[in-house]
Amino acid sequence: MRIRSKAWLVAAFSLVLALSAYAGHQNIAELLRDPGRYDNKQVSITGWVVDSYGVMGNGAYLVDDGTGRMWVIAAGRGVPSRNARVEVTGNLHDTATIRGEGVGTVLHEKRRRRSD
Repeated sequence: MRIRSKAWLVAAFSLVLALSAYAGHQNIAELLRDPGRYDNKQVSITGWVVDSYGVMGNGAYLVDDGTGRMWVIAAGRGVPSRNARVEVTGNLHDTATIRGEGVGTVLHEKRRRRSD
């Protein structure tokens, strides 16, 4: 009986850890549907880089996750190449201008990693 209780406790703890790791990970369509809800909050997206512009370690790249597209502002790390699959975490901002054109919602990158 006691072993079974410990097993349930371990399973419940594992589930909580798994769910907390997923918390904050949204699809782009969800973020664009209500950007004010996520404005200046940390979120994560995963998708393919479909366009990128970089100069001297700074730049921006466009991520498509299959539900929508969002520009990501990279500062100091350069930009990933086109067709790279990435997972990006950063703060969402509801208003931005890139190359003199208003693009609306963007993600200011804090962390990025390849996602294969």
